[in-house]
Amino acid sequence: MMVIDADGLIMGRLASTVAKRLLAGEEIGIVNAEKAVISGSKVTTFEEYKEIRNMGTREFGPYFPKRPERILKRTVRGMLPYKRLRGKDAMARLKIHVGIPSELKGEKLITVENASMNRLSSNKYVRLGDVSKHLGAKF
Repeated sequence: MMVIDADGLIMGRLASTVAKRLLAGEEIGIVNAEKAVISGSKVTTFEEYKEIRNMGTREFGPYFPKRPERILKRTVRGMLPYKRLRGKDAMARLKIHVGIPSELKGEKLITVENASMNRLSSNKYVRLGDVSKHLGAKF
């Protein structure tokens, strides 16, 4: 199992890289999901996620998660053919955690070079944990 540390990685770039590796058959665990970064202004990002969250109703959906690990999993799912068997199998090979769980403490953590914050051209970004807290998550 490959364990990726999401601390300081851009969420979209991380998700696309992980989706490709999942489709190739790798098993992936992501830790520190709350420390992933969403590029763009803080106010706009909060508004967009709040709008997506409030789009549906309790009875009919669409259901959008509040917790950071579930938001990241939903982002990866959007880059997979999740309604087909191949995509379902790929999603089954993905595990995402807030923080570092005790069973993964001794593992070697890998980072994704093309998703690092060094690629941001400006200093406008917000952490995924902050977006989750703004949506009302308690973690």
